[in-house]
Amino acid sequence: MSHQDTIVALATPSGAGAIAVIRISGQNAIAIAEGCFRSVTNNKSLSNQKTHTIHLGHIVDGEKYVDEVLASIFKGTNSYTGEPTIEISCHGSIYIQQEIIQLLVRKGCRTANAGEFTLRAFLNGKLDLAQAEAVADLIASDSEASHQIAMQQMRGGFSNELQNLRQELLNFASLIELELDFAEEDVEFADRTQFIALVSKISEVLKKLIDSFAVGNVLKNGIPIAIVGEPNVGKSTLLNALLNEEKAIVSDIAGTTRDAIEDQLNINGIMFRFIDTAGIRETKDVVENIGIQKTYENIEKAQLVLYLVSGVSIQDGSFKVDDLLKEIERLHKKYPNKKIQVLVNKMDLLSEEEISNLNTEIADLILISAKKNIGVTELKEELTQLANLGTISNNQTIVSNSRHFEALNNALAAIREVQKGIDHQISSDLFAIDIREALHHLGLISGEVTTEDLLGNIFANFCIGK
Repeated sequence: MSHQDTIVALATPSGAGAIAVIRISGQNAIAIAEGCFRSVTNNKSLSNQKTHTIHLGHIVDGEKYVDEVLASIFKGTNSYTGEPTIEISCHGSIYIQQEIIQLLVRKGCRTANAGEFTLRAFLNGKLDLAQAEAVADLIASDSEASHQIAMQQMRGGFSNELQNLRQELLNFASLIELELDFAEEDVEFADRTQFIALVSKISEVLKKLIDSFAVGNVLKNGIPIAIVGEPNVGKSTLLNALLNEEKAIVSDIAGTTRDAIEDQLNINGIMFRFIDTAGIRETKDVVENIGIQKTYENIEKAQLVLYLVSGVSIQDGSFKVDDLLKEIERLHKKYPNKKIQVLVNKMDLLSEEEISNLNTEIADLILISAKKNIGVTELKEELTQLANLGTISNNQTIVSNSRHFEALNNALAAIREVQKGIDHQISSDLFAIDIREALHHLGLISGEVTTEDLLGNIFANFCIGK
């Protein structure tokens, strides 16, 4: 793949629509587009027009008119990719799209690979690697929170924070390397007090960024919530009520749900992934046992567990508070970091006295009736608090990319080795190795250190046309 070629691709989603945008980028982009564009006024050429202007005309193949279009011109480096670019807005017919793209390929363009426009923006210095990855996250964002994280990263907040740290560390690394050149003179160019303070500061910032991944990852991919409990307590009914659709089969027969059913819901700008699981009970049914095993697997994956209790069992006396508390304690021991929220379903069957007693015996209890849609709206509002994400400010840096998370962990490990070296007063040439290691991992995030494999893996996940 040559980055000197002129590339073309559909920049809007594939399929028929009102309009489509076809993007051409490369040194010959304007000349190639000009060869098949005929202006409606004075037959003017695109190459003679100013950058960032739009022109009405027709795409022609010889004497054949293909479509009436608008051609947007971006000259020099004043484009998304940092190279001459033409964007053709045509009618959204699939036939028209393919006719224009095939014509441009015959004129000298090459069909773009996935993410190649953004790859060129990175190679031409328009974006660093972290910002380029944020473009993909922005396209994929399906909630206000994930959109906000991607926008913050694309604007360079994360990159600027890392770049400042890396530059300070690089300055001290240069002074330490200089000391090594004058080892026989036994001189120090780097102020050790300032260096110790810097290493401590970098360590704190890296730890803060690493800790933010727990929030960033769930905001990007959705917060997983497992709905669990004994059979026939209304788990599937609750899922249907939350989603406002008949997603799961509801039946009075215990053990109806044999496999996990999952769907997403956007609540207050945050995406939640609800998982309806098989009821937990002792059974000899082989298939149901497999479903129960999957229930525990989904509890392991979930950030929040909604444990349902049925109002029917409370009313008929089969429910025992002590048994519930023991079960919750057992789950806490098995999954110590899980937030488990107890819900009582079918609350409409309970008397005020029964409700009062439950609230006294069980802390932070939530009462609902999934079938009658009582308390479901309030539950949705409560979920954002139960998820414990805190408030995300516009200037707060949150890490949501697993590659960045790994690089930050590696950089922090190297910085901690530097701290150990300082504490044990080892020779500068030894902890200089760890400083270079930290710089390397920080550089991997921004793209100051890259390999073809790294770039290939990142941009392979982009959509074609971006």
